[in-house]
Amino acid sequence: MSILFKGRAQGASSAKVGVVQTILMFFVSHVRQALSSLGELWRQPLASLMTIGVLGLSITLPSTLYIMVKNTEKITAGWDQASEISLFLKPNINAASSQQLVARLNTWSEIDSVVYIPADDALKEFQHLSGLGDAIAYLEKNPLPDVVLVTPNERHASPTAAKALLDKLRQQREVDIGKLDIEWLERLYAVIDIARDLVTLIGLLLFIAVVLIIGNTIRLNILNKYDEIVVMKLVGATDAFIHRPFLYTGFWYGLLGGLMAWFAVIIILWWMDSSITTFAAMYQKEFNITGLTGSALLTMLGLSVLLGLLGSLISVQRHVREIEPK
Repeated sequence: MSILFKGRAQGASSAKVGVVQTILMFFVSHVRQALSSLGELWRQPLASLMTIGVLGLSITLPSTLYIMVKNTEKITAGWDQASEISLFLKPNINAASSQQLVARLNTWSEIDSVVYIPADDALKEFQHLSGLGDAIAYLEKNPLPDVVLVTPNERHASPTAAKALLDKLRQQREVDIGKLDIEWLERLYAVIDIARDLVTLIGLLLFIAVVLIIGNTIRLNILNKYDEIVVMKLVGATDAFIHRPFLYTGFWYGLLGGLMAWFAVIIILWWMDSSITTFAAMYQKEFNITGLTGSALLTMLGLSVLLGLLGSLISVQRHVREIEPK
């Protein structure tokens, strides 16, 4: 009975060892083929660097444009609200009626604050800012109207809500002209949307070009190893075993190209940083370019590797299958 138990235990142990060895050999085989494909790139440095360079530069352009669009969105993040509505009152409105309008507007739930600027104060401010000085004194009549500055609250500060509030304010009997200077912001958003679509389109076109370039490179590698592939098929090598070195080659192309793109983006942003700092100083502002974040970097590397694998997979599936022993 004990002999039978020992035999079964030894059989189970041998089976477990066999499974472990199989798994271990599977990983060893992958590592060996991955290192072998990397060695192939090292033995052909010029051709490898040209392919990696094309892939890296193709990813650099959309990545840099993406960063610039994101930084533009960062700059305009605080501009997405209407700060002030200017109401120019009718010429025949006296001070008492203007104060009544101010008191009435202060009761509106859409409004955060109301500031009344009499025409005389507006003329003095214009005289100070324009530099015309005593020339203003020769005017027979103050050409400026009374002005009421209305600041919407946070809930009604978006462009759409501010426009609705402006339409409501224009209906007041004391108001002659209402002005909301927000059209420039809508134009800016339209330009940013166009830039975002352009980045996507350029990225797609360049990514397709990368897949085609890597696919053609792998095709040439397959043709160079035609006889070797024939021999492997004669001795019974599986398709997965034959495909694997070429897939790893595509993986290395993608990884190294992504790292090159990352390095190129850093250089471009460093080169532009001084110019942007100088430009921001002209407006007494401080702004630092935000580069690739950790998640964006991983996304870029992952996309680069995916493009390399995709190009190699398409080429392998098509051209290795056509090679058969005669």
